[in-house]
Amino acid sequence: MSEDTPELSAETVVDGAVPSQPVISPDGRWVAYVVAPVGRREERRLCALWVAAVDGGSPPWKLTAGTAADFRPRWAPDSASVFFLSDRAGSRQLHRIRLGGGEAEALTDWRGEVSDARPLADDRLVAVVATDEPTGEDERRRAERDDAFVWGRQLRPARLRLLDLATGELRTVDGLGDRHVVEVAARPDGSALAVISWAAADNDPGATTGELHVVDPETGTARGLGRIGTEARPPVWWRADGSWHLAYLAMPEPFGGDAVYDVDASADAAVHRDLTAGMAVCPTELTQVAGGWPLALFADGLGTAIYRLDPDQLRFRRLTTRDGLVDSLTASRTGEVIAALASTSYEPMNVHAGPPGGPLARLSDTQPELRAISWGRQERLSYRASDGLGLDGLLVLPPGRSRADGPFPLITVVHGGPDYRYADEFLLAPHPTGQWLAAAGYAVFLPNPRGGVGHGRDFAAAVVGSVGGAEWTDITSGIDLLIAEGVADPGRLGIGGASHGGFMAAWAIGQTDRFKAAIMVAGISDWGMLVATGEGATLEAALSGSCGWEGAGPHPHDQVSPISFASKIRTPVLIVNGEDDTNVPVSQAIYFHRALSWYGAEHELVIYPREGHGLVERNHQLDLLRRTRAWFDRWLGDEAPDGLTHQVGGGPAREAAT
Repeated sequence: MSEDTPELSAETVVDGAVPSQPVISPDGRWVAYVVAPVGRREERRLCALWVAAVDGGSPPWKLTAGTAADFRPRWAPDSASVFFLSDRAGSRQLHRIRLGGGEAEALTDWRGEVSDARPLADDRLVAVVATDEPTGEDERRRAERDDAFVWGRQLRPARLRLLDLATGELRTVDGLGDRHVVEVAARPDGSALAVISWAAADNDPGATTGELHVVDPETGTARGLGRIGTEARPPVWWRADGSWHLAYLAMPEPFGGDAVYDVDASADAAVHRDLTAGMAVCPTELTQVAGGWPLALFADGLGTAIYRLDPDQLRFRRLTTRDGLVDSLTASRTGEVIAALASTSYEPMNVHAGPPGGPLARLSDTQPELRAISWGRQERLSYRASDGLGLDGLLVLPPGRSRADGPFPLITVVHGGPDYRYADEFLLAPHPTGQWLAAAGYAVFLPNPRGGVGHGRDFAAAVVGSVGGAEWTDITSGIDLLIAEGVADPGRLGIGGASHGGFMAAWAIGQTDRFKAAIMVAGISDWGMLVATGEGATLEAALSGSCGWEGAGPHPHDQVSPISFASKIRTPVLIVNGEDDTNVPVSQAIYFHRALSWYGAEHELVIYPREGHGLVERNHQLDLLRRTRAWFDRWLGDEAPDGLTHQVGGGPAREAAT
């Protein structure tokens, strides 16, 4: 690294801006998208809407000032204005702004929570998803702090409503009853809406109770098309032989990977057909094309493929495969132009556009400052599991170094999910990632063990009911290969991860003492307790094998819970959790901490106040980046560990150390 090359700092990581939620105009000329600070969710941060010309004839321009949370853009049918949600009036409301700019017009003044909006083709009505407004009794109870609630009724269901743009009237569609609306798609001719609903707003049991409906926006009547799979999303319309069809993504079984289903919305009897059975790739997104056939993104190993539905064969046909990650696909009315977020190994996520089967041109450039930094070499890995199954992953080396400079201290970072993957994308984020750790002198291994996406449905479903089994040996096979090739120093191995990756880190150190340091971020220590307290609830039992109420036990989930192996742990572990995490509650971290304290194992517990499943406050992000590097430096550095009193420079988190 030359003296003129800037070093990668924690501030550089967290203070950048990233694009999200791109949507292409119906005429295919423009892309609207959100630009917001790195790692902050749109609903909780200041973010602006931007617009870029698809032909690149003019630079992108800022459509809104960014003094509020402006997000979820939707184009008007005439491509002349953009609808969006914003909290600029104090609560989240629907707004519209002309393409030429000017003041945004507030379209709703609703006292419930507005979560989505879809303009219909005639530009007369907008489908709005919003909870009910509070009643007088609600206001009285709030004023008197009479806030006891019946479990299961604490979340208000979101209902489908129709906004008349001429009168401003917002009327509720009664045909869906009290069901919670999670997805809405307007038919291209505007005469019908496809709706996915749940029985309740809670993930449990809501996510497993999905139903598909067709709603007449004029009368408000709804026709049911039956039950659909877990976490179904989003419906898209297409037409064949005079009949309107609906396609959607859903899990055939929890955590078994997604499938694309199709149903003839005009038929008297709804038959849902699986369109992706037997494919060696995994669908991740489905996109409506008003004047053609649906497009889809498929995870394909370390890359991403774009497919189009063949209406005659009722199967998807590949158009192109791109290196790295493609996300948030959107298409013009004709489908001749698409826009999406895309990232490759040394290029951060940006908005791209072009023909679906051709090259995509970059339109946005939200982090040009990153080009001045020297990045670690990122390699694609291909290797075999112990049972011969083909696997892939990534290796990131320290900047300016090659394999010949090894062996290096190696940190394995396991992805979450488990139905997720590492694509060959730019690995920098406000949590411990490949490039951040490589910049500190580590080689970083990012494995894609079975249970993840990118290799077909059977591969993704392989860990259902048996987490910590084959996926664990898939990871160790990769580590062993890197040791044998002289890349990794067997005496300086670390492991870490977040969510399911945090579980795998905790699991690893209960199975072996080969790792000299570990980091568990929002990880599961006890699967039974996760069923009891996590928002996924009984869905988690699909991974662990049981809930705990099947009898006196021992239960299958006890055999795959890291807490059961706490007495064997000798590896120093940093445990991190958000205090308000509802996905993996902080009780998981505290339970693991208490078990390790009981057995005298070296560890630190760090809790970040006000944070959920992923840190969004800047100071917390900075602290986590610095703290994780310092933890690995302490245990994997050249000098041997020296005692139990190490502290990492203050910071905003609460610590418990042993």
